Amino acid sequence: MKPESFSKAVAIMGGCGHVGLPLGIALATEGLDVVLYDIDEAAVGLINKGSMPFLEPGAPDKLREAVDSGRLTATVDPSTLSNAESIVVVVGTPVDEHLNPDPWAVRRAIADVADHLRDGQLLVLRSTVFPGVTALVEALVAERSLDIDVVGAPERIAEGKAMTELYELPQILGSRTETGQNRAAELFRHLTDHIVHLEPEEAELAKLFTNTWRYIKFATSNQLFMIANSYGLDYERIREGLSEGYPRAADLPRAGFAAGPCLFKDTMQLAAFNNNQFSLGHAAMMINEGLPLYVVSQIEQSHDLSTSTVGILGMAFKAESDDTRSSLSYKLKRILRYKALDVLGTDPYVTDDPNLVSLDAALDRSDLLIIGAPHRVYAELETDLPVVDIWNLRGDGVRV
Repeated sequence: MKPESFSKAVAIMGGCGHVGLPLGIALATEGLDVVLYDIDEAAVGLINKGSMPFLEPGAPDKLREAVDSGRLTATVDPSTLSNAESIVVVVGTPVDEHLNPDPWAVRRAIADVADHLRDGQLLVLRSTVFPGVTALVEALVAERSLDIDVVGAPERIAEGKAMTELYELPQILGSRTETGQNRAAELFRHLTDHIVHLEPEEAELAKLFTNTWRYIKFATSNQLFMIANSYGLDYERIREGLSEGYPRAADLPRAGFAAGPCLFKDTMQLAAFNNNQFSLGHAAMMINEGLPLYVVSQIEQSHDLSTSTVGILGMAFKAESDDTRSSLSYKLKRILRYKALDVLGTDPYVTDDPNLVSLDAALDRSDLLIIGAPHRVYAELETDLPVVDIWNLRGDGVRV
């Protein structure tokens, strides 16, 4: 239907996080009036002052420009949703401690603000969701007798690349109606002309398949690393040798701690969706989540950890990031607490963990170093301490 008059073009629900904020900045940069609704008062306050609440290259200057122009504001008031023609929901599907996803979480979040929804709005589900969640939201809209177009448009960006990938990557849209597809396409054409149309369930699975495929690729490289390393061989030398001039092996990743808030979670979502009949996904989880323990067991063969202080360099889940969600560096730290005399963590980007120490303190007090996150600052680090570097960040090989 033809939308009513709205004072804002877009409201982003959960808009102050790693997915919502870059999208809001990009849309505001393209001239749209955007409001970010979030329950995080601290993040809302920072954004309204023109400051980023987390690291994202290319975002700070654009955020300040968008805020100064008045095209981007943040609020903790859910009633602002009623002012927006398009509402983008950035609320994902959580996985509990038993690896069970909660497919009703997104519907509950929308139901909590349903009194602020209006006829004529476009409702876009932006986060990765359990298959069937779009249908649950469509049912909620129907139960409320609202004339709202519901579209699934899963984000595809990687942290640290959001401000370029929002413009470069094709946008997948999943809607059951031509009107919904057209309205969502009109919104996202502010960022890209490359639009891919799918059914809602196809769009949901497309995102899960993407993250699961990456997680399995990382598990493959980590398993190969463990095989080579257990026989005293350097996986990285083998990887470089077999891929040199051989394009069919060019996408074999380096070994490393495969973590973060998406890959593991989405692999487990896909497993749950398929009635836990997903041997490949579960095997990938066992390999990737088991890598910290393997590394520690290998170190124990050459070092007496009971008399050693171990320093972990990098606590974020990926390089040049301040995001520690699901970081395997923390799993590594927990394992070492049972094995080592002491464990120290350091990270130049993570500022919200009071237990971390400075790099100088870690170097001064440690007997052994492990690179947890391959921040570039560690590549040229001068130290006489032994360094376990399964990423081959320092170019010395990956044997442990």
